[in-house]
Amino acid sequence: MFVKNRSNKMTDLLNPKKASCNVTLTLLSLRTKISLDYAKKMMSGTTTSTSTAAASNRQFSSKSSTAVARLRRHAMRRPRTTTTTKRGTECATRIDCDDGLERRKSVVLRSCRRERGGGTRRDTMKPSKAILENFADTNNEEDVTNAPATLINPLMKKQSSTQDANDEGESEIVKEKPIVNPEDFTLRPGEVSKFKAPTTTVEDLQLSGWYLKAILTADVYDVVVETPLDLAARLSERVTANVPMTPGGDAQKQKRIFLKREDLQPVFSFKIRGAYNKIKNLKKEELEKGIITASAGNHAQGVALSAKTLGIKAVVAMPVTTPKIKVEAVRRLGGDVVLVGENFDETAAYAKKRSIDDEMTFIPPFDEPYVIAGQGTCGVEILRQLPTAKAVFIPIGGGGLIAGVATYLKTIAPRIKIIGVEPSGANAMAQSLNRGELVKLSKVDGFADGVAVKEVGLNCFQLCQQCVDGVMMVRTDQTCAALKDVFEDTRSILEPSGALAVAGAKEWLNANPDFEGDVVCITSGANMNFDRLRVISEIADGGSGTEATLISAIPEENGSFKRFVTLVGEDTNFTEFKYRVQNIKGDRKKNLAKVLYSVNVESETQLQACIARLRSNGIPTEDFTKDQTTQTHLRNLTGGASSIPNERLYNVAIPERAGALANFLDFISPRWNVSMTHYRAGGQREASVLVGIQVPDNELAEIEASLDGCGYEYSCLQSNAAYNMLFEDD
Repeated sequence: MFVKNRSNKMTDLLNPKKASCNVTLTLLSLRTKISLDYAKKMMSGTTTSTSTAAASNRQFSSKSSTAVARLRRHAMRRPRTTTTTKRGTECATRIDCDDGLERRKSVVLRSCRRERGGGTRRDTMKPSKAILENFADTNNEEDVTNAPATLINPLMKKQSSTQDANDEGESEIVKEKPIVNPEDFTLRPGEVSKFKAPTTTVEDLQLSGWYLKAILTADVYDVVVETPLDLAARLSERVTANVPMTPGGDAQKQKRIFLKREDLQPVFSFKIRGAYNKIKNLKKEELEKGIITASAGNHAQGVALSAKTLGIKAVVAMPVTTPKIKVEAVRRLGGDVVLVGENFDETAAYAKKRSIDDEMTFIPPFDEPYVIAGQGTCGVEILRQLPTAKAVFIPIGGGGLIAGVATYLKTIAPRIKIIGVEPSGANAMAQSLNRGELVKLSKVDGFADGVAVKEVGLNCFQLCQQCVDGVMMVRTDQTCAALKDVFEDTRSILEPSGALAVAGAKEWLNANPDFEGDVVCITSGANMNFDRLRVISEIADGGSGTEATLISAIPEENGSFKRFVTLVGEDTNFTEFKYRVQNIKGDRKKNLAKVLYSVNVESETQLQACIARLRSNGIPTEDFTKDQTTQTHLRNLTGGASSIPNERLYNVAIPERAGALANFLDFISPRWNVSMTHYRAGGQREASVLVGIQVPDNELAEIEASLDGCGYEYSCLQSNAAYNMLFEDD
């Protein structure tokens, strides 16, 4: 269920209570003579009721429908293949409403120039100066490249007034962002978060209009490639087949999943769109002084390639924890890499300070209007390539990609559902939209490191409030399963964040069996270290429902192993089995051995039948397929219960670099004994390390103070059910 019903009926255009008014009215009123007073009354809903508005604007609707359709056709039209530039003609429509208002829509569209060279297709959308003038606000005739601050961020007016008050000696209290935990916000499988859209203001309409023209006029195809929209045939068949048919019901409704292959960009990520658009819109003197950015991944590569294409200097600050493969990729693209800071916050602080000291322009990764507009060009391609799309699934990190794509699609084709997808352990946008204000996460799950942010951008958040239908959350195992799905269809390997949209689409389609039609998933990137494939492949089968990880307790006596295998099922394929004898002294009081194993399953029904059969025969069994601690650590440990007094179990995020583990131990040793450790590098910025530490009850406060002092994020796993069952004494 979606909270907003964005109807594109022309009779609803003047109804401020309709969620589509912010986008459609922007399209229709790019150049309007409505007075500000009337506009404010209209947005506040004090002029007329819905029915009255529909009746009084029937003439408005009939006269404008043709013009609107023409504008949308122009926006979706695929450019002709030609080496010459053809000027379009001006299309002007004057509409007289019953209330005496005059609305004028003037659009100049120029055909795109398509070049072919070196096997790479490049599209350039560069309208004439007239389109910039005619798309400009009535009170602002500035070029799109010089957008006013009040349009870029409507809150600038509030900020300015606050500053004026402070200059006069008045105090202003700045509200801190609420700190929230990712695990405190949950959704059902396939559920889309609900949130209340704010009241649309005149500033919102102006802002939407600015972004629309900025997206349509973004000149990014000097370096950006129009990526293909590929049908995921195998995945589409499985999703359709997974929907059970009701007895006597109709045939299963066809669902087609298309992949928008942003992983095929020159830097293997969509980030090049926003980075290049921002840099391309800098002034000449800014370009001459050079640019600087802070990033640990895809944005850094986009900035480096953009700077190389434009022939300018680019400094890229990266945390010292950045994997070597990403550092070398930026250097190959010509970026001047500076490794500084243990985390992104420290790196960003350095970059921003240096930008001031050296008079260089800082290029933000997502929360910047021209970056957002550059990402929005992906939406232009989607609508042109698949006009029949009914839903688009978009991964969310800072929010730049979904903000740009959603703004364009909801303006041109408001019928399309826009659904964001976040990891359940990094759900800053979902929680911000749910609360109606920006929040900051207390911690983030870094598995999908491309979207692991504690807070989203302000501009991104405001646009998502207006244009996004909702946000889903997916687990790590679902993301890994989606990676496998894409590989089976395309033989390409995405990074975890690049597969989020696919994971979300699968869950949503399974939860909505009545849906029929085409959906698009943006595969946002493929910059992943090869080392991570081991972990991903282990988790993927569990996420797809084809493998289950179980823990059982079996008697340590002759013949018990054979009996256990028989009960599981002689035709069942064991994919993993870990067991070591515990009862070495023959103590009959402790005659149960803990066994961790994985089996192939065809359905949830088969799995539950297996568990019930084991339990009924006196073998306690639990399913830990979806437990991340089990998948990352416990399935890689061998052994059973041990009598370790005062053992405390912690999960610590330690950077994958030389000296990081020793730095952590400096805060522990020699005061407390480390009783257990499991760690395996996975090619990430940070690794999940399982640590057992012997700590008496009266020293718990001290150990946690020491863990706080080391600066690494950690969590206590003392209550983890899988660990307690596998290693605790009975």
